[in-house]
Amino acid sequence: MVSQEERRRQLAREKFLRQQQRRTAARRKARTRNAVIASVLGVVLVGSVGLYATGVLKDDGDDKANTNAEASPSATSKAPDPCEKPAEGKAATATWKKEPTMTIDKSAKYTMRLDTTCGAIDIDLKASAAPHTVNSFSFLAGKGYFDHTKCHRLTTNGIYVLQCGDPTGQGTGGPGYTIPDENLKDKSLKDNVYPAGTVAMANTGQKNSGGSQFFLVYQDSPLPPSYTPFGTVSEAGMKVLKKIAGAGESTGAGDGAPNATVVIDKATVTKS
Repeated sequence: MVSQEERRRQLAREKFLRQQQRRTAARRKARTRNAVIASVLGVVLVGSVGLYATGVLKDDGDDKANTNAEASPSATSKAPDPCEKPAEGKAATATWKKEPTMTIDKSAKYTMRLDTTCGAIDIDLKASAAPHTVNSFSFLAGKGYFDHTKCHRLTTNGIYVLQCGDPTGQGTGGPGYTIPDENLKDKSLKDNVYPAGTVAMANTGQKNSGGSQFFLVYQDSPLPPSYTPFGTVSEAGMKVLKKIAGAGESTGAGDGAPNATVVIDKATVTKS
């Protein structure tokens, strides 16, 4: 005969096991959903568009890589939130069936301004080298697609990027269409390194799978040249990125949501 106390303990154990199973299943689902770039160290980094995202963690063991790792913001950093409260409003939910018609002037100069809760980030866009990408961003910004969206991912170990552009804030969203890879032989990409200040497209790991998600590099990052570089952050914008990175990320493992409340209140693309 099982006593009431023994039965209570048995039920508690069963409840605990069910919770563990649910958590394991959730983690497995999250890894499948967010896996974006295979890590050469076997470290999986999160991100995606319905798997959009990107990031390779590379450590070749040389002094330069070790120095970068030591200089990066601590993965366990729990610094106070350096950012302001987001403006009122909700992220867009609209999607489109196909890439927008080309409307930009490839010979003109374009800039993108991200007015974020952490400060303004100005970006010089490479219209002639990445016209499909810049045209898509001009279209989406004009539709208010990026407004009120969270920058959902910060990496602080191996690669050093802030990832944005997903209205869901989960790394799974996109505009409903994809754009082709461009400018993969940009002269700034040397020795499989995306230099600090680069703005590039996230993707699923497949060719021509970019959507709306993009990443901003705040420290030189070893990555294969598979992610369309389409802009360069201004000096003032780099200070904002450093502030965000300095607050660390949520997991303590070097790849998670920023501790800083990074929300794009307004994104604007301007021809000059």
